[in-house]
Amino acid sequence: MTPDTTQPTLPQGLPEDRFEVGIIVARRKLKGPWASHAWLPVAALPAAPQTAPWTQLSESEDEATFYAGAHEVSLHIAETAHYRDNLVSGRPSLWVTLHATGEETYAVASVTADPYEGESMAEGIGEIVEAVPMPPEVQVKLLAFFEAFHIERKFEKRKRDRADPEALARRAPGMQGKPE
Repeated sequence: MTPDTTQPTLPQGLPEDRFEVGIIVARRKLKGPWASHAWLPVAALPAAPQTAPWTQLSESEDEATFYAGAHEVSLHIAETAHYRDNLVSGRPSLWVTLHATGEETYAVASVTADPYEGESMAEGIGEIVEAVPMPPEVQVKLLAFFEAFHIERKFEKRKRDRADPEALARRAPGMQGKPE
């Protein structure tokens, strides 16, 4: 069998830049008059188990949990500072997006370790986005990726050119006397 060359991989010995996690979602009963229940990502597993997607894991009077399936987390060298911010936040998280595929069916659309990407995903309409606790095994992978690729960049504030008040007072030729 020939190796898959469609996805570039990091040289051997470097940390993984992509890995799969398993996603657990809950269907929670609501007490309001507008909806009977809500779907919500609640946990991530450090690896994808050999379980069929949407296998029910537990059920109580108020909540049923399901293994929603596996999804790949991709890490990018340009986002290492974002990963550091996530790891030192006090609550390292993965942001999980569920996308409706039917009236009562959902699919895991994306999973990211970048808190800023997670925040931007939450701005979408019609998708369910939730931050779930990052498993310790995933934290180790994220830290290894950060340590291997992070380059601290010094922030340099850009200096603006000072405005020329005389230039602002002058008008372009041919514009004098015409209303704005």
